[in-house]
Amino acid sequence: MTIKNALQRRRVKWLLWFGFWTLIGLSFAFQFYISSAKAGLEVTWRQAVGYALGDWYVFAFLSIPVVWLARRFDFESGHRQRSLAVHLPASLAFSLAYMVLRAGVGRLQSEASFAEAFLPLLVKTWHFNLLIYWVIVAVTFAFDYYRKYRERELRAVELEKRLAEAKLQALQMQLNPHFLFNSLHSISALVHQDAEAADRMIVRLSDLLRAALESSDTQEVSLREELGILQRYLEIEQIRFGSRLTVKMNIAPDTFDARVPNLILQPLVENAIRHGIEPRARPGCIELRSQHENSTLTLEVCDNGAGLQKDGPAEEGVGLSNTRARLQALYGEAHGFELRDAPEGGLMVRLTIPFRKENSPK
Repeated sequence: MTIKNALQRRRVKWLLWFGFWTLIGLSFAFQFYISSAKAGLEVTWRQAVGYALGDWYVFAFLSIPVVWLARRFDFESGHRQRSLAVHLPASLAFSLAYMVLRAGVGRLQSEASFAEAFLPLLVKTWHFNLLIYWVIVAVTFAFDYYRKYRERELRAVELEKRLAEAKLQALQMQLNPHFLFNSLHSISALVHQDAEAADRMIVRLSDLLRAALESSDTQEVSLREELGILQRYLEIEQIRFGSRLTVKMNIAPDTFDARVPNLILQPLVENAIRHGIEPRARPGCIELRSQHENSTLTLEVCDNGAGLQKDGPAEEGVGLSNTRARLQALYGEAHGFELRDAPEGGLMVRLTIPFRKENSPK
């Protein structure tokens, strides 16, 4: 915060303070004017305002040291006796100071002497002044308690956010080596069979790693960027499988700018290749779909493999378990993630997340 901003905030604070006490004074002036008129006393509106503001501007002036004392000597656990020993004599001094200052102001507003202005105040306002003191103390405590509560709440939110970011970064660090090692395994399988194809795979892997590192600090990217990284991975696998692997993209045009978790599709496609394409000799097909409906983005990765095993629940490897954990960390209960048999055969992995465009607020 700059000095200019700090001065501006302080100026606004004092203006609000002045306006608060002025509003109280005007409300009492109105009450005084109406009651005087009903009693048949000749009191003008100007006189009513002058008397009322004279009262409350003195209270406003004296409230400044009271607020300082209230913040310096609060009644939190362990300080109550000490604070009470300070505030009791301070309230008496506040009442006396008010009467002295108000009598001085009264001399300026009328021709009465100091004693003539002071004695009625001593009789009429002594206890009321004590009440005002404790009201100021209570209001100060209430505002400070709310301010501290908000600060604690903001700190808790910030800590939770940092924890979630740390978890997401840890998940990504676990995921990146996972597909790196699988890609290297694919390359090693071709080195002695097709050196030229292995060389092309190394180039594609280099492009893939460069793209992944450039976005490693970003938790969400546009679907267009995510598909660009995925395409580099698919180029590696298509070199490896040749005509055995076909990839179809059925991407709705209005979803290209949607925000999705960084590197969320690659482990889903890798899982489809590993379990749906690799174990079978016949050609395989992987289809990616995206759809925007209402406020939800749906992404699907389907293969034409064997589908789920009928004799037990689906086993999730590093890629799928990381995907599930990242979705939970990013979206909480606002996401869906399921594995099921596709109607046309094979496995379908479907995830749903809130639809947000790239430049929209989170």
